[in-house]
Amino acid sequence: MNVTGSMRGLDERRGVVRVEQVYDTDLEDLWDACTNPERLQRWIATVSGDLRVGGAVHASFTSAWTGPGRIEQCDAPRHLLLTMEPDTDEETELEAWLSEDGGQTRLVVEERGLLLDRLPLHGAGWQAHLDDLAHALAGRPSQWKARWTELTPFYQELPIT
Repeated sequence: MNVTGSMRGLDERRGVVRVEQVYDTDLEDLWDACTNPERLQRWIATVSGDLRVGGAVHASFTSAWTGPGRIEQCDAPRHLLLTMEPDTDEETELEAWLSEDGGQTRLVVEERGLLLDRLPLHGAGWQAHLDDLAHALAGRPSQWKARWTELTPFYQELPIT
C-alpha cells in the first residue's frame, strides 16, 4: 500500500494531516484543476461563493463534508490557503502548494486543526481525494469511497508524530 501522507500533533487536542502527490501535467493545468469550480467538482467538491481573497465560499465534498470556508491567501499558480468552518470550534486551515517537479507537478495539501482522534480518517480521505485528482486528470471516474475504505486501516496504523 502506497501511503503518501503523514500526521502530526499540534497540541494535546489537535493535529495536522499532510499528503502529497506528483501529477503528469503542468503547473497551470494542475492549478486550474484545484481552483476552477467546474474541475473541482470532478474530483473533490462542489464549490460556490466569492472566489477571491477574503471571499466566503461553500463546499460540498465527495467525502460528505459540507460547510463554509474563506479564502485567506492566493498566490496563483503556487499557493492557496483557506479557513474551513471559520470562526467556529471546528475551524481548520487548509493549505495547498504546487511546484514543478521535472516535467510534472507536485501538489502538497495540509489541513491543520483537526481533532487528533480523527487524523487517520482525514489522512485516508485526503490521499483518496488526491488519487481522485489523478483520475480526473486522466478522464476516469472517482474512486473516492473505495480508496478511502482501503487506506483507512493503513492510516490508523501510522504514528502521529
